[in-house]
Amino acid sequence: MSVTIAEKAEKYDLRVPRYTSYPTSPHFLETDNDKEYRQWLSNLDPKTGVSLYIHVPFCESMCNFCGCYTKIVKRYDPVSDYLEYVHKEIDLLAAALPARMTAKHVHWGGGSPTMLKADDWRSIIDKLKDLFDIDENSELAVELDPRTATEDYVQAIAEAGINRASIGVQDFHEEVQIAINRVQPFDVTKRVVEWLKKYGITSINFDLLYGLPFQTTERVIDMVDKAVSLEPKRFAVFGYAHVPWMKSHMKLIPEEALPNASERWEQMEAAAKRLEEHGFVKIGLDHYAKPDDEMTIAMNETRLHRNFQGYTIDNNPVMLPLGASSIGQTPDGYMANVQPLRDYRRMIDAGMLPIGRTRALTSEDILRRAVIEQIMCNMKVDLPALCRAHGVSEDFFAAEEERLQTLVKDEICTLENGVLTLPEEGRPLMRLIAATFDTYLQQGQKKHSRAV
Repeated sequence: MSVTIAEKAEKYDLRVPRYTSYPTSPHFLETDNDKEYRQWLSNLDPKTGVSLYIHVPFCESMCNFCGCYTKIVKRYDPVSDYLEYVHKEIDLLAAALPARMTAKHVHWGGGSPTMLKADDWRSIIDKLKDLFDIDENSELAVELDPRTATEDYVQAIAEAGINRASIGVQDFHEEVQIAINRVQPFDVTKRVVEWLKKYGITSINFDLLYGLPFQTTERVIDMVDKAVSLEPKRFAVFGYAHVPWMKSHMKLIPEEALPNASERWEQMEAAAKRLEEHGFVKIGLDHYAKPDDEMTIAMNETRLHRNFQGYTIDNNPVMLPLGASSIGQTPDGYMANVQPLRDYRRMIDAGMLPIGRTRALTSEDILRRAVIEQIMCNMKVDLPALCRAHGVSEDFFAAEEERLQTLVKDEICTLENGVLTLPEEGRPLMRLIAATFDTYLQQGQKKHSRAV
């Protein structure tokens, strides 16, 4: 007998990672030096190139739903001081690389990069171009807060070379916005989108959330309709991760106003259906794009990848972190910069790359990561074929295949001759299926968000 949607929502209301890496970040190991990271950098093939992630850990106000590392500042001085250290870190990083390398993808996240001024953008991009090969084909992307952006700011980032913007929308309904402390009327977002297009930044992504306080299915559908009317190229639709034991400001969210598991499931499915009705294609777990978008094409050609920014067409195995709490990877392992800011400054002043945690990859980690990425990107994985490619026995995942039988019985996935496939009904639970292959999960399960 098939399991109903309500039964699935209740039965599988579990906490599992988002799998933007494997092993996931709770299992990185603390370090007090940069020796291992420097070795990993020296091992890089200069022809491979790099991607860069730059974290700006400042906001003017705290959004109650936020799970990022950020500090609230009302003055510009702390931002200016911080950027001086980011410039120093760029120098340290470039000097540690085996050669001058190409950066095809550079992403600024936060916090809020909108805290930067026009001169900041010009100086930091000039610095990057001095030390890395960046050209008109490189993607330079920034996360943007419409509440604090001005037309002059948008013009400045466009002139500096930014060519993709990701806008946090979350929800358009006033009651929801007040509850999450992010009052951002539709017209504010609309105005910023118009500025972006005016100055040539037409690759625009929207981030939407479901599962927020006071959200209903009707409000989620209305949110999607309003967002689509602004004609972004891509959407990411995330389930709000309520983790007040990790982020104390989330305690300000009225828990009695949060939707339950069944309501979250209904909201998620309603948003997906509405976006499809508007002509968007589902990408993996939570992204949507037009049929002719590069991301959709990459998915159809099984070239889609997943990294710390979520789904991406960037197939570079090297993403290097810049800024406090920034995170990255090389073929040898993962690394995360230190936080808080005083430790970040202290290490840079000592001439050290400000690494606070690393995780060297074993051959088994690499195999399991490949399985999880194929589940998350392709909704299908040939386990025996991957085992052969990684030089292990074809029955390496026998125990995992046995544990999957419950999900097979509930029609969440199929498993035939070692080929694991997710039907459309199983898409919302792909993180749960991926978790079957995660040998580290039980050690940090409470640190993760709900499966749907």
